[in-house]
Amino acid sequence: MTLIQSIGIGAAALIAITASIYLTPRHVTVERKAEIETAYGDIIARAGSTSGFTSFNPYRTADPDLKIEPFGPDRGIGSGFRFDGKDGKGTQTVTEISDTSVTYEIDLGPMGQPKQVLTAVPHEDKTLVTWRVEADMGLNPVARVFGLFMDRMMGKTLEQGLANLKTTS
Repeated sequence: MTLIQSIGIGAAALIAITASIYLTPRHVTVERKAEIETAYGDIIARAGSTSGFTSFNPYRTADPDLKIEPFGPDRGIGSGFRFDGKDGKGTQTVTEISDTSVTYEIDLGPMGQPKQVLTAVPHEDKTLVTWRVEADMGLNPVARVFGLFMDRMMGKTLEQGLANLKTTS
């Protein structure tokens, strides 16, 4: 095999690997659900306040030294906090509230700006709570590959948050 053939095969392999990365999903969603024996309105009120969210924040469970600095009003749109801990640093801000959901924008700096939605709806004699994180992995090939593992990595965190919400409600 000549040097030119080897370079051609290497280039073709590199193009194939790059193309396959761009076939991975750009938008990634991680979602977990739990039934909780608390009225849905109480859950939304709690989730829509900085002190309320902090009471079931799953990252505080994993990192007792997590630093949280509130900003804005204590509750409602514009309320939020800065955080700094072993899993990263950034901000979380409430951007929407309805009777059944609270939406948060998270800014992790160069690591991205995912959106988080906590929904609570009546379900039989309990409340069905859905915690969803949505992220745009962009065009960065490393982020796209990372996105393939988000459910496995973040799923346990959301499950912990729902378990915290159950025990603190």
